[in-house]
Amino acid sequence: MEAYLLDWLNLLLRWAHVIVGIAWIGASFYFIWLDDRLEPSRDPRLAGELWAIHGGGFYRAEKYKLGPAQLPATLHWFKWEAYWTWITGFALLVLMYYVNAELYLIDPTVMPLSKGAAIGIGIGTLVLSLAVYEGLCRSPLDERALAIVLLGFLAAAAWGLMQIFSGRGAFIHYGAILGTIMSANVLHVIIPGQRRMVEAVSEGREPDPKDGAMGKQRSVHNTYFTLPVVFAMISNHHAMTFGHRWSWLLLVAMTLAGALIRVWFVLRHKGRAPAWVWIAGVAAIAVAAWLIAPKTETAGAAVPLSEVQKVIEARCVACHAQKPSFQGLAEAPKGVMLDTPERIRAQVVQIRQQAVLTRAMPPGNLTQMSEEERSLLGRWAAAR
Repeated sequence: MEAYLLDWLNLLLRWAHVIVGIAWIGASFYFIWLDDRLEPSRDPRLAGELWAIHGGGFYRAEKYKLGPAQLPATLHWFKWEAYWTWITGFALLVLMYYVNAELYLIDPTVMPLSKGAAIGIGIGTLVLSLAVYEGLCRSPLDERALAIVLLGFLAAAAWGLMQIFSGRGAFIHYGAILGTIMSANVLHVIIPGQRRMVEAVSEGREPDPKDGAMGKQRSVHNTYFTLPVVFAMISNHHAMTFGHRWSWLLLVAMTLAGALIRVWFVLRHKGRAPAWVWIAGVAAIAVAAWLIAPKTETAGAAVPLSEVQKVIEARCVACHAQKPSFQGLAEAPKGVMLDTPERIRAQVVQIRQQAVLTRAMPPGNLTQMSEEERSLLGRWAAAR
């Protein structure tokens, strides 16, 4: 019953995370589009205006350069979408990767860590990365130099995480770094700046242009981080991404690709979007896919299924059985069962992908599958 309830908690948290994430990303993308599509206004107080039609009606949006002469009775804020996306995401990180650190976070072949040490390092990377990002944003670097330095920092973070955690643990923490930075931009820069602007207008003062400029900078950063963070979050369902020795380069390539593709859309909003921008993004994805492509195996000497079954019974069946014996599992993960010869034959592709090519299974090599055993499974699968 405990495992069943935890599954429901996991499902509901994921559902909530997706819902609030859609709300945040949707609002973020809309306001970036709105800013880029504003047309000049005859009113000198306005930065621009825009007419739109949606849902059977006409809308008129105006943006003030600094602020209106008087605040309206109702002023809508956009913040809770960001906060709840981070809260639900961190809750999932704790539930999946910290509660089950031995399965999903720690890989003894990469770095032998205690559960407490792994969790501490995980949280520490989020705090340290946020501090570094904030320092860089407040430095004298211009936007182009800042983008280059940030990419270098993220590349170092990706490499470092892969030297500490399992591939899956490294990928999820890379995504958590980006998500934490994005949420902190809203909490510590955008919203406080907007509060100061509202306060100034309420008191009849002119808002400080610096608050508007900083808010716009962080909003733009967030829109460029969005596609990379979504990739990092969904990649844990694809062991080919995090199970390769060059996986950290894949993270860098996909970060660059996601940012470039988003740049193209932003430029398209403004009416000038050179094709080389999205082509460069797609090229980065193609290079990344080539980099982690599995090598073609030779079958070699025939391996009898009975030998394969011995390995799987020793290393896999505790989880992948009709009635798993592994503590906390009520059913086989993803419905994959390997407790009969017929089921082993049916899963040959997954066995090759998960245990041989990417080494994603067993998670954290919890059952200590040897290289000889992986090689045996690989020769058997190649002959199928």
